[in-house]
Amino acid sequence: MNRHRIGVLWAAATLLLAACAKPTDPAWAGYVEGDYVYVAAPIGGALAQLSVQRGQQVAKDAPLFTLDSAAERAAREEAAARERSARAQAANTDKGRRGDEIAVSQAQLTQARAQAALAASELARTRQLVAQNFVSPSKLDDAIAAEQQARARVGELEAALRVARLPARTDERAAADAQADAARAALAQQLWREAQKSQRAPTDAQVADTFFRVGEWVNAGQPVVSLLAPGAVRARFYVPEAELGALKIGQTVQLRCDGCGTPIAARIDFIATQAEYTPPVIYSNAQRSRLVFMVEARPDTKDGARLKPGQPLDVKPAAGA
Repeated sequence: MNRHRIGVLWAAATLLLAACAKPTDPAWAGYVEGDYVYVAAPIGGALAQLSVQRGQQVAKDAPLFTLDSAAERAAREEAAARERSARAQAANTDKGRRGDEIAVSQAQLTQARAQAALAASELARTRQLVAQNFVSPSKLDDAIAAEQQARARVGELEAALRVARLPARTDERAAADAQADAARAALAQQLWREAQKSQRAPTDAQVADTFFRVGEWVNAGQPVVSLLAPGAVRARFYVPEAELGALKIGQTVQLRCDGCGTPIAARIDFIATQAEYTPPVIYSNAQRSRLVFMVEARPDTKDGARLKPGQPLDVKPAAGA
């Protein structure tokens, strides 16, 4: 039977006793409810280390548990290698060809220029010989063609050398940069996944419970540890329908419990919008007195430290409320 059902039945008993007793100030039965923080990893894995025990006090950012992360480490290393490769390829697009390749092109250009100079000299000599009728005019045609071919070869190699010194085209450089960005994002994702295998305390708290042992498999999002921060409790009590109109959000009530000492002030922060029966019966006008509404009130943090979840409470309106 859960706490909510217990509280409803307790309210029923209170109503029954109140019907037999003399009229007194309103008093309602309730209990303490804890606002637990359930710590889980968004990625599943075998529980490799449990760093806390039940009842232990932990400080903020203290390690709680670690899941096996061998697969995530391997994926992170792969992503890092891909990121380095993409970054190198992107940097390579900003450079021309290698120095040795450029040196080869320069040597070829030098050779072509020498051949062009030789062809020009041969053409001039052939012109003189033709003018003196020592050779046929066809020799002159051959010399002219050879000189033009040599000059064209020089132009070709000069253009090739200029291209060798140029970086990649703008579109190619943009594509390489985009691939590098994608690789960096993939690496960041893998780093995040690996980091999520180890969880730390989000605040100072007491370890309320642990739900797994080392070696057991934990599904993604399944809590491994529950924490209860100091004063993270609230009072939950049930008010008869006839008395509900006297309560409102922000109103102060007094909480009493065994061993708590002086009454504890709490402020109402929730009033249920739907009624409940105590116990469940078929509704009729004669049964309206059995309707109750759940109300929750929260004490100050320092006073909340005096309360324990599940502790029975007697709740009354504060004086002058």
